[in-house]
Amino acid sequence: MSTKPARGDRSNGPVLLDDALAAALASLDQAVRARNSVEQAAQGELRFDDATTPIDQASVESRAVEPAVDNQAQGGLVKVRHPNRDFFLADLFDYALKDDGASMEAPIFTMATKPDLSIWEWTSRDGDKSVKVTPSVLGRATMHDKDVLIYVVSQMTEGLNRGRDDAKNRTVRFTVYDYLVTTNRGVGGDDYRRLQESFDRLAGTRIKTDIRTGGQRVTDNFGILDRVRIVEKSQNDERMIAVEITLSGWLYNAVQALEVLTIHPDYFRLRKPLARRLYELARKHCGHQAQWKIGLELLQAKAGSKSTLREFRRAVRAIEADNSLPEYRLVLHNDTVTFHTKDAKRLLDSIVGRP
Repeated sequence: MSTKPARGDRSNGPVLLDDALAAALASLDQAVRARNSVEQAAQGELRFDDATTPIDQASVESRAVEPAVDNQAQGGLVKVRHPNRDFFLADLFDYALKDDGASMEAPIFTMATKPDLSIWEWTSRDGDKSVKVTPSVLGRATMHDKDVLIYVVSQMTEGLNRGRDDAKNRTVRFTVYDYLVTTNRGVGGDDYRRLQESFDRLAGTRIKTDIRTGGQRVTDNFGILDRVRIVEKSQNDERMIAVEITLSGWLYNAVQALEVLTIHPDYFRLRKPLARRLYELARKHCGHQAQWKIGLELLQAKAGSKSTLREFRRAVRAIEADNSLPEYRLVLHNDTVTFHTKDAKRLLDSIVGRP
């Protein structure tokens, strides 16, 4: 009569499953300990089972949660192949729209709907600020072309707020489709073509100004965009898929210094260039105030309108009638324009004198 081997008895019969598992675990434990010893020796660290030297448990715990800062492969992670990316990838969602304060103040962009080939010069009333804008043969950059800058500035500002290092680059890469959707444009072939024309005007329009951005004055004659590069095109119809644009140092300084203001998403719904310009001025000068008053003639100069005062007055009345400006209501009376906030509580507080 045969005797069944006792559990764990390796002298008689085959090794049981539990025994094999225990042996494998023991072997694995030895391998792990050996690997840890080698790594700790290389790094000059102590082994956890070294009883001759005390271990600073707080230091061990801090190292356990500290993220890896080198670019080499570690465990299940491959190495960082592009640690110093030379462009900002505009891939953010859920961010506030931003406009730079410098271009909101000075009338850099034309409100003409046809190519504007004239040189434009503007000086503030106090003589402290001036700008000279020289168009290319394609014309001066328009108020609708500025949407490219608003989109990029918004993304970069959010990137800076989130602590992204790549947001410190002057070059920005983005997908054209995302831009078209964000700025309330169509996504047909004509929309892609018009965007290419916007790039050409933005890169071709030259600026000379004494307006400081980020505490610095850029005295050179510079383009609104330094460079535009199409990164990827569709294989079917040659449409742009992704592009890279390099901002001028002047605009870049403003963004890095966070000299920007939040604007309403309905800005992109404004059809008239003058309506967009008036909203910019109201947003810039109202700030947290409930209202802002300005003479019609001075408003015309700030807006950069080339029309006669009579034509400008008529255009302002049309915008007053349709009440299309986001956040503000415009009132023209005796050639004085008043922008009132549409926030009823703020307006009431200002009327009764409450802070």
